[in-house]
Order: sequence, then C-alpha cells, then structure tokens
Amino acid sequence: MLSWEELEEKEAKPVKAETQAKQVEQPKVALQTGSLSDRLERAKKAVADFDKQTGEEALEGMGSRVDVDQKAMINCRADVNQLVPFKYDWAWQKYLDGCANHWMPQEINMTPDVALWKNEDGLSEDERKIVMRSLGFFSTADSLVANNLVLSIYRHITNPECRQYLLRQSFEEAIHTHAYQYVIQSLGMDEAELFNMYREVPSVARKASWALDFTKELDDPNFETGEAEQDKKLLRNLIAFYCVLEGIFFYCGFTQILSMGRRNKMTGTSEQFQYILRDESMHLNFGIDMINQIKLENPHLWDEEMQDQAAGMILQGMELEIEYARDTMPRGVLGMNASMMEEYLNYIANRRLVQLGLPEEFPKAENPFPWMSEIMDLRKEKNFFETRVIEYQTGGALNWD
Repeated sequence: MLSWEELEEKEAKPVKAETQAKQVEQPKVALQTGSLSDRLERAKKAVADFDKQTGEEALEGMGSRVDVDQKAMINCRADVNQLVPFKYDWAWQKYLDGCANHWMPQEINMTPDVALWKNEDGLSEDERKIVMRSLGFFSTADSLVANNLVLSIYRHITNPECRQYLLRQSFEEAIHTHAYQYVIQSLGMDEAELFNMYREVPSVARKASWALDFTKELDDPNFETGEAEQDKKLLRNLIAFYCVLEGIFFYCGFTQILSMGRRNKMTGTSEQFQYILRDESMHLNFGIDMINQIKLENPHLWDEEMQDQAAGMILQGMELEIEYARDTMPRGVLGMNASMMEEYLNYIANRRLVQLGLPEEFPKAENPFPWMSEIMDLRKEKNFFETRVIEYQTGGALNWD
C-alpha cells in the first residue's frame, strides 16, 4: 500500500501538459533591474518580439470553434479548455447542485458530543469503538479519493463540464477530511492513532489497500489512454473508487454513526456525517453517470470480460465491508448487528450492479435500514442553513478543564 511519502513523491512528479493549441516559444523575461521606464520598455520589446516570432501561427494552431459533437468523456480531440457548448447538461447541473450544498465543519455544534465523550458512562465500549473505527477509516479514505481524483482521474477525463464537477468534488473531499479532523480534535482524541488506522487496523487497512491497487498504474505520469487496455484500466479505476470505495465502503460506518444520532448520541458528529453522506451520494451518482457515458461512447470496452471484472470488484468490496462490520460490531448495538449489516450490504451491492447494467446477485436481499434511504433522499433533507446553530463554541475552542 502506498505511504503518504510515496503519494507526496507522485505529486511532485511533472505531469504532461494538456493543450490542443500549437506550442510556441515564450518570450524571454528580462531581469527586473533598472528604472521603471527601462523595465516597461524591455517588456514592450519582449511582447513585440513574441508577436513577430509567432505571427498568426499561434492562432492557426488553436483550430476551429468547438462543436458539441466533438466532445467526449475520454480521448476527446476538442479543446478541453472550452467549457461551452455543454454536451452533458447533467454534469453541469451536478456541479451547480454541489455548490448549492456548500457547508463547513465549524458551523456544526460539537459541544454535546464533547460532554458525552468525556463522560465515562456516556457511551458503551462498543459505541466508542464504532466512533473510533469510523473516524479512523474516513479520516484518510476521503484523502485517498481526493488524491485519485487529482493525480489520476482529472488528467484522463477530457470533458470540461465533467472536469468542473471533479474540481468541486475534490474540494468537497477536502472538506470531509477537514470535518473528520475537526471531530477528532473536538473530542480530544489521539490524532496519530486515528489517522494511522488505515495502516494498522486490519479491517480498515484492507479496504484502503484494495482501493489503492486500482490507482497505481494511473498515477504514472506516462500513463495515457487511447488504447483499449489502457481505457479499461481507467474504467476499472472509476468503478473501484465510485462504486466500491464511495458506493460500498462508506455505508457501514455511515449507518452506524447516523443510527447513533437517531438515538440522540454524538449528535454533532452525526450531523457532520449526514452532510458528508449527502455529498457522497452526489459523488456516487455522478461517477455512475460518467462510467455509463464512457460505456455508451466506447461499447468495445464493456465486453464480457470487463463486465465480469466489474461484478467481481463489487462483490469483493461487499465482502471487505462485511468484514469491517463484523470487526466493529462483535455484538448487537444501536439497533443493529453484523448480520443485519450483511443483508444491507447485499442490498447495496445489488444496487451498484443494476446501476452498471449488471444483474443482481442477491435477489432476496432487502433494506433493513429504510431510514437510511430517507436520509439520502435529497428532496426530503432539511436545509442546513435553516437548522444551523448560531451561537456555540467551535471544537477547537472547547475547554475541557
């Protein structure tokens, strides 16, 4: 599994610039010495030399205006810098919806959570384990997603309105990581312990390691799409991160924390998770739309082998999440147990398969937590800015003494 040092090393590597324009030599910049009038004269001369050198060649290299039919999800030859005309109105609408749902972690009152967490009799040991495991997994899971978006996906999705949403999603992943850190800090937890669970706790580490296996090749700055096998690697990455990491791996922890909030426990943490779940539901829907659009435009990629691999990935993700459920709930707690969570994950796996156009694997699976569906129904969700607390202590300012 990649360490943070290796991820940072990848970020430092140069990435091939994307442009449809003809490359021209840039004017040499003179040293900023001498009087202002001298420097302005040198600047004017440099610009004039640049114009003389390039003439109309640069404009000719830009090509004709972009036609909407030239746009494509991957391997597009149209200018990726030109946002309109839109080809995928749904992508732009999701970007607008994401902006409308903006929130920040500090706007949520954590005072009751601190009092409950500090009280030795406030939560059972099983409930404390659930809080710790959830924060341990999620505190780095959203960073893994963000790194994959920035280092891998953004370079290879060649549609500008989809890229616009990817930028919004990347920012939301940063907010989520911030939210987990804010909760951890507010509760006075050991930050090193929580942020290292993805390395040290087996049920958490296996999920992170599984996801990272699907991004290693795409992280290579020399990786390029355009050939069928390379395009399939990109498609597998999208399925792994959208359908499994965000579409399955998040569901046990979310259900546990939100169930706690329904019982008036850890209400601030639960509210943070509710807004994160709202964001993640949009990420999931966007990712599935993007995957299905790639399939539609490149039907040769969605062959029998690829369909088998996609189904296998979803089933593997489900099994890893079931292991996590058993680890975090060795006994019944919060009105649920590992067996109920297994059925729920069978139900979720069915949904992911159907969303990709694949047959269900568990036809008898039902949702034992129907209230989760209501929470994820954005049309029924309360408006955050109508319920926000106006006066309270933020987590970082809370005094335990």
